[in-house]
Amino acid sequence: MTEIENDIPLPPESGGGFFGDALAESSAPPSESDALAEPEKALSPKEDVYRVLARKYRPRSFEDLIGQDTLVRILRRAFSLQRVAHAFMLTGVRGVGKTTTARIIARALNCVGVDGKGGPTADPCGVCPNCTAILADRHPDVLEMDAASRTGVDDVREIIEATRFRPMQARMKVFIIDEVHMLSRNAFNALLKTLEEPPAQVTFIFATTELRKVPVTVLSRCQRFDLRRVPQVQLQEHFDRIARKEGAELSADALALIARAADGSVRDGLSLLDQAIAQGAADSQSVSDMLGLADRGLVFDLLEALMAGRVADALALTDQAYARGADLGVLLTDVLDLVHLVSRLKAVPALRETRELPEAERVRGGALADRLSVSVLGRTWQMLLKGVGEVEQAPDRRQAAEMILIRLCHAALLPTPDRLIRQLTESAPEGGGSGRAGSSGGPVGGAASHGTSGSHSASVQRVDGPTQGYDQGPRGQSSSSTGAPLKLVANGGQVIDPHYAGQHVPEPSPAKRPVAVESSASEAVPTEQDEAPNNKSAAPDDALPLPPRTWREMVALARGREPLLHGMLRNAVHVVRFAPPVVEIRSDDPKARVERSLQALLDHLFPKAWRVSTSTEEGEPTLDEQGAEIVALNQAEVESHPLVQAILMAFPGAKIGEVQDHGLDDYGLPPEEVTSLVDNEPPDLEFAPLDADLLDEDDIY
Repeated sequence: MTEIENDIPLPPESGGGFFGDALAESSAPPSESDALAEPEKALSPKEDVYRVLARKYRPRSFEDLIGQDTLVRILRRAFSLQRVAHAFMLTGVRGVGKTTTARIIARALNCVGVDGKGGPTADPCGVCPNCTAILADRHPDVLEMDAASRTGVDDVREIIEATRFRPMQARMKVFIIDEVHMLSRNAFNALLKTLEEPPAQVTFIFATTELRKVPVTVLSRCQRFDLRRVPQVQLQEHFDRIARKEGAELSADALALIARAADGSVRDGLSLLDQAIAQGAADSQSVSDMLGLADRGLVFDLLEALMAGRVADALALTDQAYARGADLGVLLTDVLDLVHLVSRLKAVPALRETRELPEAERVRGGALADRLSVSVLGRTWQMLLKGVGEVEQAPDRRQAAEMILIRLCHAALLPTPDRLIRQLTESAPEGGGSGRAGSSGGPVGGAASHGTSGSHSASVQRVDGPTQGYDQGPRGQSSSSTGAPLKLVANGGQVIDPHYAGQHVPEPSPAKRPVAVESSASEAVPTEQDEAPNNKSAAPDDALPLPPRTWREMVALARGREPLLHGMLRNAVHVVRFAPPVVEIRSDDPKARVERSLQALLDHLFPKAWRVSTSTEEGEPTLDEQGAEIVALNQAEVESHPLVQAILMAFPGAKIGEVQDHGLDDYGLPPEEVTSLVDNEPPDLEFAPLDADLLDEDDIY
């Protein structure tokens, strides 16, 4: 089909245009400035019909779009170069102007100007018959379809059939499909060919809020434009202009609350502004009551009370907000938002000088940012984030919210782990395992003065071997009798060293990080020693393991191959003599016949190489008994540490948890030094080839 010719007759000057309606009471059409200044008069002659602000002040040109500068710039350039695409995909959150932009593009494609001789332009006149008909949603060549209600393939076939005919009145036939992601798969497939090669007089404009649900085959055939959320400052200025046109005076704080509640959506904000004007809500207090929000100043007061640990004040503020109709779940969300604001002010001090935030928030938020540390803000954020979910699941939202506030007040009185370790380290005695935690004999730290209930546990870990920064303490002495640094793990696994209290200790790299092992009789966790090349105990049966050099390596051969045998060997078998290729053992349960199972395993791995026999002698303790002894020694050493003694005195009822020594293997034993299997083993020799020349004695010497 060829390009249509501009042979459409213009409507009579005194008539109602193409569509039989009079545009205004007067015979002369309104000017462009009049139409933009009072859009409701250009659209409807009825003065008594109220139109909501979202429709009354809907943008009619690219100049009226706010917050979409990139989109406007690209489309203006495309119209000026006459390079307008045949299909557009507009995506973004609700209320940012997707459908409005589609209608503006339709008007720009079909505008004929005031004199009726114009062509496609980025600045539609707004007064020609095509512009006014599109604005009034009654143009026969601009068809809008809601894909949410018409999702089937038959609806798309109607559109495809309509593309075969030339426009009746306009220059271009425009199909606007809103919420296009709701179309069925068959509907999308039916549209693909027409969308790829549409007739010259057809343009498709799609709008969606769920772009990921649109097939990529459709996206590849469209020009995509992402409409962004409108910034809060720009929304506030826009709402202020509209309120003044409506003869309403709203305070800056009230407009800021509406803009914040709009969350970047112009339509949502205009609906709230319409409601505020109708209710006469001119100040922030009235808008807060209308939105069911707590006053911003009350939220600041509440956060200050929480951070100071004043439970009575926090509950009083909660009762005050609840009496005014505020939802306490929403109140917690407001506090969460405020914690985020204070954290941003602390991380980016330049925000205190920008106009993005109201002056009250900049002043009070900056003061809180100066007083609170990052660790305190992070802890408060995590507790509030968890608390908001608890409120949604609780049978009584008010009770759940109050319990969360009480928990926050109590947590505010507790020091952070690094601060606690620093205080205990500074007050710990110089030497010895006993001593008072402070010179005055009182509790150590601000948290202990308020008392703690229940039992507390901390995980104590030790790392053997030289570690950078741990060889000597600040007093020039080793941190323990073995020279291994003592680490306290608390609150999410943060590693703190008493000699470097308040500083983060670098953990080993992931490739070399040892895995904590269990000292009980449970199944062991592989460690670095198991991953060594000389230990193939965890290898599959088809791999050839190396002969065991010690009893511990022989027991490890059963792990992964014979779990039951492995448990018996480590729990109930005493080695009497280990002299390869002979092994003498004694079992606590002679009826189990462990020696037969062990002999069968060795014959399977090393045929006719080992001989297992039983003995009545006492032998060595089992591997688990040896590991338990090592754990008991470490436990006693940790309990006698001065820092641990100070912690136990500061927190009555506290208990020492499991002591983890990363230098031990999976049996709870230190690594063993092994030698060659056979004494006086000859060195490896490289044999010469058969055709090599023999050396004379003179060549040797």
